[in-house]
Amino acid sequence: MSESPTALERAAARSLVTKYLRVEPDENVIVEAWTHTLSMSSAMVDEVRRAGGRAFLAYEDDDAWWRAVERKQVKRLGSLSDPEWAAIAAADVYVQFWGPADSARLEKLGEKKLDEWGDGWFDRWYKLARSTGLRGGRMATGWVTDSRVRQWGVSKQRWMKALLGACLADPEEVAQSGKRLARALAGTKKVRITHSNGTDLEVALAGAPARVYEGYPHPKDRTYSEFDMMSSLPEGRLRIALDSETAEGRIVSNRRSYDEVWFPWATYSGGEFEFSGGRLTSFSFEGGEAQFARNYARGTPGKDRTGSLVIGLNPKLQNVPYLEDMERGSVRLSVGRNTYSGGSNPSNFFGSICLADSEISVGGTPVVRGGRIL
Repeated sequence: MSESPTALERAAARSLVTKYLRVEPDENVIVEAWTHTLSMSSAMVDEVRRAGGRAFLAYEDDDAWWRAVERKQVKRLGSLSDPEWAAIAAADVYVQFWGPADSARLEKLGEKKLDEWGDGWFDRWYKLARSTGLRGGRMATGWVTDSRVRQWGVSKQRWMKALLGACLADPEEVAQSGKRLARALAGTKKVRITHSNGTDLEVALAGAPARVYEGYPHPKDRTYSEFDMMSSLPEGRLRIALDSETAEGRIVSNRRSYDEVWFPWATYSGGEFEFSGGRLTSFSFEGGEAQFARNYARGTPGKDRTGSLVIGLNPKLQNVPYLEDMERGSVRLSVGRNTYSGGSNPSNFFGSICLADSEISVGGTPVVRGGRIL
């Protein structure tokens, strides 16, 4: 059913288990696998045991999952068994791989069906995880599937290699550069983003503290969200809320951006945002503009105001699908909702644009230049 883990998978798994999840001897670790992730899941189990932990592999078979869907049992798929709840309650660490593999088929189910799947476990799962101090990671390697490769027109081998390589980044190095950047971004200063592609945009910080996502789970830290006991792996970014009243100028993308929903369906490329008087006055995309326009038209008040900045911190990433905003020195500017990052914009809309290799200045002092955190 699966090939043996490659040397790179084993190295990435060792880094994740020892440096990011920091599994201790005798800790209970659940690894949730799908059919297409068995190779990397096997590597994670190996490394948990090498670290002295107790590994439990929970396997979800893609074919069996889809047969349940065909029987109209989507809601049943979200109803976890009593033994699984008991295992989660006893676990110290949880490793989750994304699935199932056929993302194109999954998208055809529609949002309503996906909500039925999640309604059975989502709230209870996170409530239990918060109560026990569970920590864990969501594995981006689960995104690397044949249907996603066809949809995005990327090389499956290069994509997987890039993700695994990014797991080798030192989280302490990422954390230190993030803390340095967070100090520079403290307060309500003006932020200017410039690039030779025509980008010249000035925004302002909302005054909320920045959150640094270095890859460590944050199960008990109240400065993070209630879901941040599960980190993204690989990881490496800083997020900070923006003042919704200040925005002047233009930002032009050179990286893709995505809808942030259950799964990254719509992609946007070749984008441009224009701001005047604090408002988004126009947008355009070479790819995905019609979808963006439809979502924007359904947005509630605040959709035309800046939301947050994400600045990438991972030195091992460069233009990797769905992780473009983690590339060191990249910036993702969002409009719409920013309550999740400490802001006050409650709009139901969220849209973004991503730019790499720009210069970012805070209060007139450069803090990012050409992919480097200064």
